[in-house]
Amino acid sequence: MIAPGHELLAAATAAVRRAGARIMKRYSTATRQSGLAELLADVRDNDAAVIDTLRPALAEILPSAGWLNDEHGSGPLATGEWWLIDPVGGNINTVHGLTDWNIGVSLVRDGRPVLAVVYFPLLDETFTATAGDGAFLNGVPLQVSAKKSLDGALVGTGQAKPGQDAEIAERMGSSFTAMMKAAIYVRISVPVTHQLAQVAAGRMDLHWQFANVRSHVAGVLLVQEAGGIVTDLDGKPWQLTSESYIAAAPGVHAAALEILTAY
Repeated sequence: MIAPGHELLAAATAAVRRAGARIMKRYSTATRQSGLAELLADVRDNDAAVIDTLRPALAEILPSAGWLNDEHGSGPLATGEWWLIDPVGGNINTVHGLTDWNIGVSLVRDGRPVLAVVYFPLLDETFTATAGDGAFLNGVPLQVSAKKSLDGALVGTGQAKPGQDAEIAERMGSSFTAMMKAAIYVRISVPVTHQLAQVAAGRMDLHWQFANVRSHVAGVLLVQEAGGIVTDLDGKPWQLTSESYIAAAPGVHAAALEILTAY
């Protein structure tokens, strides 16, 4: 078992980077599936490659922790420590030869995130955070943007999972239209953890989400530890069981929340 603290983060980071290297061997910009069945097979194979790498490594690091790799799961967790794995964030991009994808791991203790690693293999960018110790990109401290108004803000949302219900689809569409009127640019893209990491790095200014799935935890912790504000759409502090959330730089959070509460 790895000792707590920096050693735990270092060991988890090394495991995530090994998983990323394994997917890089599978990844190709020339990928062209002939149909849904072939696409889903590639998705499953990517997930399996990451899980086969991460599960034994994380079990060795912290044998007492539980394990969940249900990337679309939501709701509360039992007490104790849990590894939450998004094997390939943006796997749909990966199998299409696109570039926005990552490997993400978080550790939750009694319902609160305490560690996060999100690795962008194509850029060799490793985002890390531990509760109370800040967020980092390749070891350099992160700070959310200093924007004070939405008129110059780059903002985004994304589809948390395939086949989201019609109500969420309508809310996403309506809120996108409203945000287009307020911000300089609005993105709708996946994976969500990619956008959250960019908010933490100050490259984007806010991200909102009408579905709070557990695989977003790593990105949420990154934003929090980089000085961002993460709340539900009632303005209450984010929790693992929140139904929706906004993760933003402090200077634009209130204005964005005022827009989104209408939806």
